[in-house]
Amino acid sequence: MKELNLFLIICIILSSTLCGFSQQKKINTSPNIILFVVDDMGWQDTSVPFDTTITKLNRTYHTPNMERLAAKGVKFTQAYATPICSPSRVSLLTGSNAARHKVTNWTLRKNLSQDAVDNQLSFPVWNMNGLSQKPGVENSFYAKALPQILKENGYYTIHAGKAHLGAIGTPGADPLNLGFDVNIAGHAAGAPESYLGTENFGVGKPDKSVWAVPGLEKYHGKDIFLTEAITREALAAIDPMVNKKPFFLHMSHYAVHVPIMGDPRYLQKYLDAGLNRTEASYASMLEGMDKSLGDIMDFLDRKQIMDNTIILFISDNGGLSAHARGGTPHTHNKPLASGKGSLYEGGIRVPMLVSWPGKYKPGKVVDQYVIIEDFFPSILEITKIKNVSKPQIVDGISFKPLLEDEPYKSDNRPIVWHFPNKWGGSGPGIGPGSAIRKGEWKLIYFYKTQHFELYNLAKDIGETENLFYQYPKLAFSLVKSLTQFLKNTDAQLPFYKENGQKLDYPLETFKNLKF
Repeated sequence: MKELNLFLIICIILSSTLCGFSQQKKINTSPNIILFVVDDMGWQDTSVPFDTTITKLNRTYHTPNMERLAAKGVKFTQAYATPICSPSRVSLLTGSNAARHKVTNWTLRKNLSQDAVDNQLSFPVWNMNGLSQKPGVENSFYAKALPQILKENGYYTIHAGKAHLGAIGTPGADPLNLGFDVNIAGHAAGAPESYLGTENFGVGKPDKSVWAVPGLEKYHGKDIFLTEAITREALAAIDPMVNKKPFFLHMSHYAVHVPIMGDPRYLQKYLDAGLNRTEASYASMLEGMDKSLGDIMDFLDRKQIMDNTIILFISDNGGLSAHARGGTPHTHNKPLASGKGSLYEGGIRVPMLVSWPGKYKPGKVVDQYVIIEDFFPSILEITKIKNVSKPQIVDGISFKPLLEDEPYKSDNRPIVWHFPNKWGGSGPGIGPGSAIRKGEWKLIYFYKTQHFELYNLAKDIGETENLFYQYPKLAFSLVKSLTQFLKNTDAQLPFYKENGQKLDYPLETFKNLKF
């Protein structure tokens, strides 16, 4: 009997060991994922050309590691985000369109809207507290976030840098409440008080504490730029997991958001090139961000895990141009019109790269348009994670077929932007509005002025010729589709300040027009 019991114990131990080995082997076959998100980086803010030709701006900036990533992978020339940061970031991690999740402006303080004051309009009560995985949190979007899903499927999840996913004092303010195992320097604020370690990244300034970057005390007083410090910490967090467990790194830089502060490593070269100090500082911040990308790629090469790592690169909105920049406002994203905060292309079209060596054709260019909520279903499909139980409706569509030359059934799908708020900047296309793109056509509706604009982006990327009254049937079709989407998502609309009356949906306005 003792011999039998001993035999059974040995069998159980061997079985458990083999099962554990089998599970470990299964885990290690899943690809590592690096989601590299840049803040406020414009479509042209790189030496990688996303237009059909190399532009003056492409020649101004120096981003050799983006060039390296583009050569290894796939370049998307028509990738879109929302006009400002928090809506994009919530869409990125949930797959839901901004009209649905209703985090339609930038978040910061609990139950306090960041809408600028307007003399005619009031703005709806939106989800100003951001994203929450806990149900019942007021003014929040309840959803299961991408890192939580990946964590439940064997991934080690790391957030590094800007979070800006929930207001101060709400669950979503801490990335650890959204499925991340590690949080490096992420909190409620969407900008740093300072990029300089010599200034403790803003820590210690009582009147500016809301913007101070937390968790980087080891770098306080040191001559180091914030982008570099966050990158070092991100790589240190990855290192113990190499070949042990697949990791998801949400590498989310504060750069190149204001305050525009020169990265000392690169500033002088741009001053020598003749840029004014503001623009030279901006260019140096871009190159510092690019160095971070290169450091991460070098790490993957050293650890011999590049071939089992997918890197996805995107910006959270178009490039800042309305204020704080050097030179003429609203020109920094040419040939695109306007910039951050705008429904014109300069505010929503962003650089996007995807690389997985050995899986995706190097140097491939995709001209099909995609939007930021597509990342959520794409990453799940790439990692073969299926049957996910989640409370939110996913509006995004996987772009995996575009990476692998498979049939893509959504060539002319409608994609929608909804911004019923007022951002802090002003300028062309900046203000409460909704827009829809289908095929080469894009229609914008501005609520305050109740007017429409229609552009053929294939022929007029700069949105210079409004064709609305020349194509009334096409315009009607787009207005109808836009309005139906807004109603289906229960999208909120602004109000007239004088009488509290809600503004019309686009279709209601259209019906009163005379052609």
